[in-house]
Formats: sequence, structure tokens, C-alpha cells
Amino acid sequence: MSRKGGAGRGGRSLRSTLRVTAAGALVAAAATAAVYFGWYRAPDNTTAAAGALADAPTFVGSSVCGSCHTAEFKDWQGSHHQLAMQPATPASVAADFGGVKVVDGGATTEFSRDGDRFMVRTTGADGKLHDYPIKYTFGVYPLQQYLIEQPGGRLQAFGIAWDSRPRAAGGQHWFALNPGASADPSSPLHWTGIEQTWNFRCAGCHSTDVRKQYDPQTRSYATTFSEVSVGCEACHGPGSAHVAWARNPAGFAGTNRGLTIALDERDGVTWQHDPATGEPRRSKPRTGERELQMCARCHALSAPIHEDFVHDQPLGNDYRVALLDETNYFSDGQIKGEVYEYGSFIQSHMFKAGVTCSDCHRPHTATLRAQGNALCTRCHLAKRYDSVEHFHHPVGSAGAQCVSCHMPNRTYMRVDVRHDHSFRVPRPDLSVALGTPNACNACHADKTPQWAVGSIESWHKSVGGGLQQFARAIEAGRVGAPGAEAHLRKLFEDRDQPAIARATALTLLARLGVSVDAGLIGAAADSNSPLIRRAAAQLLPGAYPAASLPAMHSLLEDPVRAVRIAAAESLAAAKDVTSTRELAAAYSAAAADYVNARQLNADRPEAHLSLADFFARRGERGRVEPELLTALSLDPTFTPAAVNLADLYRARGRDDEAETVLRTALQRSPDDADVRFAFGLLQVRQRHKAAALDSFAAAVRLAPSNPRYAYVYAIALNDAGKTAAAVDVLERSVERNPYHRQSLAALAALSARAGDQVKALKYKRRLKQLEQPPVAGSYCPLPSQQQSDAAVDGGYCPLP
Repeated sequence: MSRKGGAGRGGRSLRSTLRVTAAGALVAAAATAAVYFGWYRAPDNTTAAAGALADAPTFVGSSVCGSCHTAEFKDWQGSHHQLAMQPATPASVAADFGGVKVVDGGATTEFSRDGDRFMVRTTGADGKLHDYPIKYTFGVYPLQQYLIEQPGGRLQAFGIAWDSRPRAAGGQHWFALNPGASADPSSPLHWTGIEQTWNFRCAGCHSTDVRKQYDPQTRSYATTFSEVSVGCEACHGPGSAHVAWARNPAGFAGTNRGLTIALDERDGVTWQHDPATGEPRRSKPRTGERELQMCARCHALSAPIHEDFVHDQPLGNDYRVALLDETNYFSDGQIKGEVYEYGSFIQSHMFKAGVTCSDCHRPHTATLRAQGNALCTRCHLAKRYDSVEHFHHPVGSAGAQCVSCHMPNRTYMRVDVRHDHSFRVPRPDLSVALGTPNACNACHADKTPQWAVGSIESWHKSVGGGLQQFARAIEAGRVGAPGAEAHLRKLFEDRDQPAIARATALTLLARLGVSVDAGLIGAAADSNSPLIRRAAAQLLPGAYPAASLPAMHSLLEDPVRAVRIAAAESLAAAKDVTSTRELAAAYSAAAADYVNARQLNADRPEAHLSLADFFARRGERGRVEPELLTALSLDPTFTPAAVNLADLYRARGRDDEAETVLRTALQRSPDDADVRFAFGLLQVRQRHKAAALDSFAAAVRLAPSNPRYAYVYAIALNDAGKTAAAVDVLERSVERNPYHRQSLAALAALSARAGDQVKALKYKRRLKQLEQPPVAGSYCPLPSQQQSDAAVDGGYCPLP
């Protein structure tokens, strides 16, 4: 479902992030159209004393704001924010409902109209055809989705959307966001499924003052909001106190004016050019991040951890923002998954220089302040940058556009093209070394990254510049390359690098199981960045005792909620948290915050899986199984819960129940590698070794990049007397995972046993090299086969 400018996010899975949010976009009527919505809460227009209103301001609605702020209100009318969600009317519906039929996955859907009612005839949750009225439009450009009311207070986003681009651009037709899902009501991607529920996935960023109000006992919603669209108060806070001030300024002391938040970081600011360098600089430094963090509430990939949002408090009090994980970002920080803008922008030199969102975007129209290169040359010297000498492409060509090189795009929801907001310089050298994409080859797809490197060197004499210098360290940490620990520590210590990258370095150190000294954990826990402090919490279990106690206190009592709950989660199994009364109290409060954050998302299976893990590590055995069962009941296809439940049954000697759970999971998700692998382990315990080999083989086929699956499969093959096959499996695995120590050790042992001493020595040397930093402190995270073979001569990890 939608978060900015587009319609719904379709079937984007929330398995790892627990939330997708964004500020919306749609087509429609006037701001007052919200009154037609059944859940609309009438604004409080009482004439209570100004002081009381200031203590507890309420939402009054954008039309009230517009009675004074006429210019801003006029700009907002028709914007993607004002049109973020609308009742389905002839004015708001963009699609063709003239009896059009669409076939998807063998199921036929018909779109029709009955007067002013828009209807969909399609397969429901029961697998039968039904007629459903469209309740709301959702999105306007480049696509528009539609919301259908369902039992239990749910609104569901229909999975066939309208491409609202011009016909000349390929638009003006219906298309399936998740092809094939229309015919399978058991799929979470079916329009009636859990992945399409508006109340969780979309509501918070398409309306104002949303309260989800999910009841886990009845599994129903009583979702409310004060305004159907993204109104004035979504960004500026509830306006009743400000209205009272406007009516009676004398009733307010000082200059407060009843404002909840003033987004004034650009007031009186101009961009000037440094006389020495010609580079732009702010006339006065930016001293806060109010505007950026307000936008980030919806323009960041994040998980909600608290619902009673208070404007102008830290973003991390209510949301857990994703770091640079491999699912969502390439190792150099470029966008990969659907991550929106915030995580990219805070990597950029623009952010570091003091740029805010409204430097480029008009806040009320939600449009750009200028088009094309004219937007960039509002600050950057046109003579220097909007010239052939800089962009080295013909004037007027795609390559002459600033965004082509510095904001490469990716397409989401099949038609929604979005630009990377990290404002990076093209780095084809990283494409050569790490396999990351680059802007040059995005256009010149017929050329190689090496060609792109040569082109840039011919223009600028060197390649490899830019602020973001963390790709190699992050890639090394992800794959466990030699020297990864040293490089990750160096990245964290480099204060010139973006905080989100430095925080990611800490999470990778934790994943490597590194023991942390007092200097590192102390510096991380004392950082000004909540992202870094949150990441520091993951290091607590591996910290030396003398280093960890002060950090425990600091992180458990951090002013930002996301940091506190990260510390509570990290220390769930720690004994030291009860070493003093003060520490125990801090941990108890943080643990309560953690549980509350997960219970806020009790409508999601991921939340219950997290709680099960938390309770298990705390030794609360009786609370684990119910959470896993609840997760599976919410989404029977959620295989992580099935695998964990089966493992719980195994640990309790209930293998028969474990088998039932895994067989059911296999029926629902036959192509899930985790389930195949777990079932193979069960078959080994049941002494069904031949069947286990088939299960392990399937797991490796389905997840060829998982080295543990290949390792276990190879050991099972060797035990079955198939040593040659075992070696073959391991060799194919280490081509993908060259630093997996267990696989290398197994290859050395099996090769020696087979009498191939040359190959055994090769893998012994490679394994030995992993235990020491490579020459000159470098590493090669993705060695070619030639480099791997060169290890026999001691050159396993040559310098790039």
C-alpha cells in the first residue's frame, strides 16, 4: 500500500521490518469529504480555556486551519497529501469501472459501476465470487488502489490496481500488483489476506491522528482517525490550542501561540557560495532535525513501537527505523528494497550540509520547487555543474540530468519509479569489487563496470570519491571476510561517515560475535545518534563485564524508546541485569516498553514471534508456545513461527507434534527452504536418513546462498558414503560463501580423506588466512574463482 505519491504497497512483505509506512497520495474531493467516513471523529470545537487546551490540544481539521492560513490551505488542496485517501466517488476514482474484466492467476475480476457506486466482482476469502463495493480510493499516481470493507473493522487493499499514467507512458489500464495472487485466497498476498490489511499497513500514513485499536481477543479493529487524508495537523500537530490563541492571544503567555510544532528550520536561511570553493553552504547552521524527523514518520522504512505520537519528540520514540541491512540496501547504501527516502537521505552529503526536505520539496503542494537541473542549481553553481565539462554527456540527454547520475532510480509496485535520496557519486569501481549497481551501467547496460571505471578516470583522473566510504567494510561484515572486525571498528570510529552506516557497523560486529571493549561500547552508548545507541545495545551480550555495566545503565534508561527496547531485547538472557536494584528497575521498565511495543502490533505474526523469542531467553517457558501458536493462527503461511514451534516441541521431546507442524507448513509453503531444512533435521532424528537427504537437497536448491544448509547436507551425504557428492556440494557453496569456516574445514578434511592432498592443502590455507588480517589490511569480499584457486600459492585474497 501507498506511502507517498503512489497507491498501495501491494504485496510487499513485512517479514523482517514489521512495518511499511509512507505519506500518501490520491485523487479526490474537498477536505471536508472526511465527514462521510464512518470512523471520522468530529473535531473538538469547544471554547475551553486556552491554558487547558494548551495542556491537551485536540485535532480541529484542516478546514479550520485554512480559515486563517488560506495560501497554505489552497496549496494543500489537490496535493498528494490532501488526496492520500478519499471516499470512492466519481470525483476521486480514476479507473475504468465500465464493465472491464481482468484475468489474474486464472481468476476473473470484473469492475463495474452502479450509479455512484463502484463495484468489484471477484474471488473472496471463501474462494467464491462476490460483489464488493469500493469504499475508498487509495493512491492517484502513478497508480491507484481501492479499499474494500471487510468484517472485523478491516479495510483491505484490492490487489489489482489502476495504472494512472498517461496512455503514451504505458498507463490507463488495470494490472495485478502480485500476479497470480487473485486466485489463491489462502495466500497472504490475496486481497483478503493479512498483507493487504489497511489498518496495519497503510492507515498510519494516509490519514491524520490514526489509532489502530486492534483487539487481540476478538481479532477485530476499531480504527479511528480525525481526518481521512494527510492534513495540516499530521505535520503540525493538533491545532485546538493554536485556534484558541488566534481567537484570544492575550490568554497565552510568551510567544507560544499554542503551536505543537513549528517547522521553521528554514526560516531566514539562504544558501550561499563559499568564496574559496564555490560550494553551497547554509547562511546559518541547521541546529535540529524537526522537519526531517517529521517527514520520516512516513517516509522511512520503520516499525511502529508506540502509537500515542507526540509531535516534536524524537522519531525513535515511536518508530524503529531500519538500518542498512542486506535485504533492503546494497552494501554501499544504495536502495534495494522499498525503503523510501529517510534512510537514504541521512547517508548523504546534503543532509550533512544542513539540507532539509523543504529545500527541494514544497511542503504544502508536495511538489518540487523547480524541475530538472534547475532544482539542483538553486544551490549549486550552474556554470560548474550544469555543464558538459561536469556531466560529460550531450546537453539535453538523459546523462546530462543530475538525477541520472546522483539519484539513480528503482521501480516498485511494477510502475512506481523512485529516486535514491543518498545523492551519491557513481561508483562503478564498487560494482567491480562488490557487485553493487552503479548509475553508469544503469543507462549503459551494454557496457561493463570496468568500462565505466575507465570512462570516469578519463574525465576525473580517479574514481572512488564521495562522502559514503563504507561499502567495503559493510560487505566484509556481511560475508565474514578476513579483517572484517578491524574494518567495521574503523568505520564506526570515523565520525565523518553517516551515523546510519556507523550504526550498521555495530550490528555487524554483534553478528560476528565480537567481544567489545570499554572504549568501543562506551563511545557507542554515549553517541549523539539514537541509531548508533540503538545498535550499541546489540553489542551488550558480547561486551566485557567491566565495559558493559555502565553501558547497560545508559542504554536501558536512554531518553529514546527505540534504544531502551533494543537494550531490553539484547539483555533478555543476561544475568547481570539484576546485579543492582537500580539496574534491575531500569531493565524492568525497558522490558515493559519492549513488550508494549510488540503488543502494539499484535495483529502481526512477526510481533508474536519476537515475543516468543524474548520470553524464551528470559526463561518464561510457559509464555513461548502461546505466542508461536498465535503467530501461526494469524498467518498459517508464516513459516518462521512453524519452524520455531517445531524446534520447541523437539526440545520438549514432542517430536510427533513437531512433525505435524512441519508437514502442515510444507503443505502450505512447499518452496520454503527453512521448512525443508527443519524437516530434514527431524527425519535424521527419526532415522529416515534417505528421506532427510532429499529434504536437505531441496533446502539447498531453494536457498543456494545459505552455507549452513549446504554444510549439513554435505555432512549427511558423507555419512551416507557419498563423499564425492559431499565435496561437490561444498565446493559450489564456497563459491557463493567463500568465508564460511565450517565448509572450508569440511572440504579440507574430506579432500584429505579422499586422497586429494593438493585440494586439502588449498582449503587448509584458505581457512588459516581467515584467522589473520590480509595483506595491508584489505580483503576481497567476493573473490573470483581464479582468486580462490590462487590460494594454493598463498595469494587467496589479493589486493583489488
